[in-house]
Amino acid sequence: MAQITPTVDQRPTTSRRDRPGGRSRPRAVRDRAAQWLFLAPALLYMAAFFGYPIVRNVVMSFQNYSTASLYTGSAPFVGLLNYRAIFGSGLFGKLVLNTLIFTAASLACQFAVGLALALFFNRRFPLGGVIRALLLLPWLLPMVASATVWRWMLGQDDGVVNRILGALHAGPAGGVPWLSSTGAALAAVTIVNIWVGIPFNMVILYSGLREIPRDVYEAAALDGAGPLARFRHITWPLLRPVVTVVVVLGFIYTVKVIDIILVVTGGGPADASQTLAVESYQLSFKTFAFGQGAAMGDVLILASLVFAAVYLRLNRRAIQPEGEL
Repeated sequence: MAQITPTVDQRPTTSRRDRPGGRSRPRAVRDRAAQWLFLAPALLYMAAFFGYPIVRNVVMSFQNYSTASLYTGSAPFVGLLNYRAIFGSGLFGKLVLNTLIFTAASLACQFAVGLALALFFNRRFPLGGVIRALLLLPWLLPMVASATVWRWMLGQDDGVVNRILGALHAGPAGGVPWLSSTGAALAAVTIVNIWVGIPFNMVILYSGLREIPRDVYEAAALDGAGPLARFRHITWPLLRPVVTVVVVLGFIYTVKVIDIILVVTGGGPADASQTLAVESYQLSFKTFAFGQGAAMGDVLILASLVFAAVYLRLNRRAIQPEGEL
């Protein structure tokens, strides 16, 4: 009787380690650890210089933190008392309204003028680079110096602005009381902030325009698209990511402006140009109510986060294809 010997498959077997696209578990763990090691310096920096101050500010808003606490390091816990104090004051509603007007007017004018200048400088013409560099001066000058010059320019008697308005017969006989009128003070600091923020909008939007391929415009021109049609269907859609950055950063910067208001009007007269950021500064460093100042700062942080989240959400819906909604 013949003996049957089982046959053994002699084909070489490849383990997961030897596969071209496979990685062993120890190697995957090492790669993941290496990724976290590269991220560690940035994460530590953000935790130390961004995370800790925000957490400390939130904790301080629930404490009765005074000048004595700076030496002792102890401050009694008062719960929501600081928030009740700032929300219950008769000034809070006016501060919110002034902040909204100041921020909305600044963002709208800065973006409109900045976009117009970016479109203008997107064309090639002699000395274009020199003129564009000169327009960056408001952004490069120290803020206190710029605000001081503007305070002199907005003077009622000898200010340059009133002299120009008088020469054009566009203002009252005695000049506009930019710094002493409750109806003009907020407009004055808004004008200064617009002047300061235009170069930032222009530079960022100009960079975005330079990234748009010229071939797209040439193809649209061959199809008969005019300037408005090219801007609506080519420039604006392709520039939308840059617009998102400009608007979000512009809001965060504008809502916390302090130096311009303090130098030009000091928040007056009669709190006419006072904003949430200025009130937070004055509560902390003038009346030394650090807890209430921290609570006001938390309101600003929350407002910035809400605006950024809502705007990014709406912008993502606007650029998302209809089938993916």
